[in-house]
Amino acid sequence: MEETVEYAQATGLLGGVWLLVAIPLLSAAVLLLLGRRADRWGHWLGVAAIGAAFVLGLSFFFQLRGLENKSVELSLWDFIAVGDLRVDFGLLFDPLAAVFVLLITGVGFLIHLYAVEYMAHDAGRRRFFAYFNLFVAAMLLLVLGNNYVMLYFGWEGVGLASYLLISFWTERPSAATAGKKAFLMNRVGDAGLAIGIFIMFATLGTTQYDEVFNGVGSLTGATVLVLGLLLLLGAAGKSGQFPLQAWLPDAMEGPTPVSALIHAATMVTAGVYLIARSNPVFSANSTLQLVVVSVGALTLLIGCVIGAAKDDIKRVLAWSTVSQIGYMFVGVGLGGGAYALAIIHLLAHGFFKANMFLGAGSVMHGMKDQVDIRRFGGLSKHMKITWLTFMMGWLAIIGMFPFSGFFSKEPIIVAAFEREDWTAWLFGGAALLGAGLTAFYMTRLFVLTFHGPKRWTEDIEHPHESPKLMTIPLILLAVGSVGAGYLLSTSVPDWLAATAGLGGEHAEHKPVLSHLVITILSLLVTVLGAGLAWFLFRAGTATAPQPAGVLVTAARRNLYTDAFNEAVFEKPGIFLTRALVFLDNRGIDGLVNGLAAAVGGGSGRLRRMQTGFVRSYATSILAGALLVMAAFLAVQAGWLA
Repeated sequence: MEETVEYAQATGLLGGVWLLVAIPLLSAAVLLLLGRRADRWGHWLGVAAIGAAFVLGLSFFFQLRGLENKSVELSLWDFIAVGDLRVDFGLLFDPLAAVFVLLITGVGFLIHLYAVEYMAHDAGRRRFFAYFNLFVAAMLLLVLGNNYVMLYFGWEGVGLASYLLISFWTERPSAATAGKKAFLMNRVGDAGLAIGIFIMFATLGTTQYDEVFNGVGSLTGATVLVLGLLLLLGAAGKSGQFPLQAWLPDAMEGPTPVSALIHAATMVTAGVYLIARSNPVFSANSTLQLVVVSVGALTLLIGCVIGAAKDDIKRVLAWSTVSQIGYMFVGVGLGGGAYALAIIHLLAHGFFKANMFLGAGSVMHGMKDQVDIRRFGGLSKHMKITWLTFMMGWLAIIGMFPFSGFFSKEPIIVAAFEREDWTAWLFGGAALLGAGLTAFYMTRLFVLTFHGPKRWTEDIEHPHESPKLMTIPLILLAVGSVGAGYLLSTSVPDWLAATAGLGGEHAEHKPVLSHLVITILSLLVTVLGAGLAWFLFRAGTATAPQPAGVLVTAARRNLYTDAFNEAVFEKPGIFLTRALVFLDNRGIDGLVNGLAAAVGGGSGRLRRMQTGFVRSYATSILAGALLVMAAFLAVQAGWLA
């Protein structure tokens, strides 16, 4: 008999849960509306807003712990009431939302504090913090909404904020292009999520979490499969999973604190949250779960292979995020208690990935913004705090005992070996191979950056440690990189068991290998991968491009995924747009040129970039409209009844 999902109404202190979203949103509005009048103090308002949200989130967390029913919702007002469609503007605070709130505001606060010094000499610092606060507010709405429409509002909010932050330095063509790429690729996933929400209403008549989850059992297997695949498409877009992973590494063009916030506390964690929140849907179809695990396993290997061939310190870390999120997708795809394993790894990853991204920013701060690890070396003697804290993150991400990554990633590898058939060897082997590759390329990054002979360019005389406002967050995050995994692994599973569908055992089958054997193998491949990288790169590496084999060449070119996207999606889109322009030159071309002028005017390369952006966006809207029409016709024809 299926469990009925019910939520109690929020009362008392928990009735103020809306403040979690309102405070950073209000701060962002103040910073944007006051403009230059807030330049001198605006950054501190941004920091204080996230700090206040963290304190509130912590108090709400402890309040929730004392309740018998650990799921409460707050209905604010009727948002949509048209015919049979009723959408509530409401919030849900339960164990899953609570841990995300603490991650977003806690790690987010440290990143905000770090950014005060990192952006100290940037003329747009006040505007940067406004976008930063907007980013956090949107992510909080995403995880706190009590229905899929509210989630979608936050979903689009983080998409907008990420675009504004990735392309923050608009004077750099590479940053503008990266922001556009992230914006458009996420529209693909967003279209899938939107159509999934339409199908929920068409088949169940609601988008409320509890009503959707209680009604999943009445849907046909085909409907559940299609609905889950559309949700997965949305999750893959936000979390940078195959086939929508190409935007995430390019997002490194934004300021380093943006990279840390995207990879550790917001944006890429949204996809994992969506699948975990929608677990009654995914758990209702074994084929759907198999697809999720397959996407995660493939993506974690793609991230490892490409990360091993990159020389930009931030891009190596970006591909490591792609890979680590892949582990989380494997976890949520396995179902049952493995959902908790994925969330544990997500939380632990938030600490050590923020630690390493901010550590990379510290290295860049002391090395005049250089990012090529082949031109570093020997920095452990000059940046001891950065070196030590980065070391904690490195040992955590490779899964070395007793650091946090060991306690969060190793259980996912074990769970992958507990499938009922030959896929145990396939997915377990992929996860185990990924552990060895992670140890190799992350050790390569660590050794080339901090050890071996110095390989600095002539303009760098004395690399120096970063100011205290940057090193204090590093130290605190390093502490989390050491101990968070063990603490989370002993508490989070029981805590999440109160969330609908997240309790229970993660496997009902005998593992093909014992837990002890898998643990030994995991540590062995980690030591071998790290040892090999240390042996190969301890004396440095060539700074000039060298002839490379087929695999290395492919990895340097992102396994040709960008070329594939260009050939299959971008060029047909451009052709479609040009065909429309040809059919009605005055109407379409005039609209495009008018919109391009409206977003900034200019001439030459800038105007071409703006026009290209508008045309690409117009094409994405058209493609989305066609998808919506196809879904509508499918519903009307009874295919998804």
